Amino acid sequence: MNKLTNMMRGFWQDEEGLTTVEYAVAGTLVALAVVTAFTDLGTAVGTSINNLVTAISG
Repeated sequence: MNKLTNMMRGFWQDEEGLTTVEYAVAGTLVALAVVTAFTDLGTAVGTSINNLVTAISG
């Protein structure tokens, strides 16, 4: 019984799996931020190019 209790206690105190999950969540958030930033940048550049084409065309 004591061996089982010690094994369960060790399982509950093990935080290595939690660290992996935290890195996965952080990586996902960073990737989402990068995609959002580049999407917004692409939209802004496209708008600027369209404004230049309109200004040059007349």
